[in-house]
Amino acid sequence: MTQPTFSENVVTVLGTQWGDEGKGKLIDILSDKFEVIARATGGANAGHTIYIKDPENPGEKKKFIFHLVPSGMLNKNTVCVIGNGVVLHIPTMLEELDFLSENNISTHERLLISDRAHLVFEYHKIIDGLQEEMKGKSKVGTTKRGIGPCYTDKIRRNGIRVHDLYDFDKFEQKYLENLAMFKKMYGKFKHDEKAELASIKEMAKRIKPMIIDSAYYLNTAIQEGKKVLVEGANGALLDIDHGTYPFVTSSNATIGGVVTGTGIGARHINQVIGIMKAYTTRVGAGPFPTELEDSVGQMLRDNGGEYGSTTGRPRRCGWFDAVVGKYSTTINGLTDINLTKLDVLSGVETLKIATHYKYMGEYLKSFPSCLETLAEVEIEYIEMPGWKEDLSKIREFSDLPKNAQVYVEKIEELIDCKVTSIGVGVEREDIIFK
Repeated sequence: MTQPTFSENVVTVLGTQWGDEGKGKLIDILSDKFEVIARATGGANAGHTIYIKDPENPGEKKKFIFHLVPSGMLNKNTVCVIGNGVVLHIPTMLEELDFLSENNISTHERLLISDRAHLVFEYHKIIDGLQEEMKGKSKVGTTKRGIGPCYTDKIRRNGIRVHDLYDFDKFEQKYLENLAMFKKMYGKFKHDEKAELASIKEMAKRIKPMIIDSAYYLNTAIQEGKKVLVEGANGALLDIDHGTYPFVTSSNATIGGVVTGTGIGARHINQVIGIMKAYTTRVGAGPFPTELEDSVGQMLRDNGGEYGSTTGRPRRCGWFDAVVGKYSTTINGLTDINLTKLDVLSGVETLKIATHYKYMGEYLKSFPSCLETLAEVEIEYIEMPGWKEDLSKIREFSDLPKNAQVYVEKIEELIDCKVTSIGVGVEREDIIFK
């Protein structure tokens, strides 16, 4: 297995479906090729899961879940940056850093935080839950991590940013003004603001040395010839503009969010790798055209461990959707695909791929913006023979079962993008570079 080399200075890894595609694993694998790894958008609603060999227990795997800290932290030689587009819950970030330290992974001077990133507080989480309750049957299925309310503050221009921690008196004033406003809007709710303020004041001492102008840092690194990897969060169909609105996240999970969420000039981004699962999953509410609510869907869920790393909720599973794949390829300008979890399909006798949507008897030329249309589309599938072999030990594309090779090649044809790597298991080593 030969890993790719990168001549480009800036490479981006993005999710192409409804999130949970396996971005963290590829970022971890590629991290030793890059001096800097940055995260551009989202908050603790995203979850990147990585399995590595446990040095203290041979044969065992150690599981790391990152909600805020970039996945590149597992590579001791990489500097990681939390960009300005991220909404930061400080306690979650520090918990992740402590967990890394407890597992003998050095974090000293390796994590930098944008001074322009907005902060998530406990009142954001409370408001998140209250808003979901108010929506009743129309609820979006939020993770209740306070992400939406924090981004709302950002757009409403009353958000509190990382740099506000430098003057804690002004920070506290802004915090209390916001809290008073929210209590007027939502009625009185139980919240211990004194305890949170005291906690943040203490935590601020720890994170102040990490605070930087991230756009300046990243662009300087690029000018110096350093290689930068930007990791996306969530997925294209959860993008606030291009996703299945309103069943989306509150930020841009597509390529535009990389530019605005880091301050890296668009001309520097030369390679965009899309992470695409070999079938489709979704967490939460919203239309899902290829969803399987039968034994095959349950098999995919069980074999693929399809339970949310952030919420633990079971993921909805369905056939690979090439309409979604082509849409994501187009709007992100993808150059490569990392096809993940091909091994999970082993044992499925007949596989299906969605190739077209029809609505009221007419083929749709593009991915619909109207949810009612998406919920009612007629799916045109092609059927392909499956395979029974265990793929987890295979490291060359030519060694895959012929039916698996044909399946991958058909996906390439339908989405008009080359598959350059294929995931065949949960561990770091379980990947084929094509």
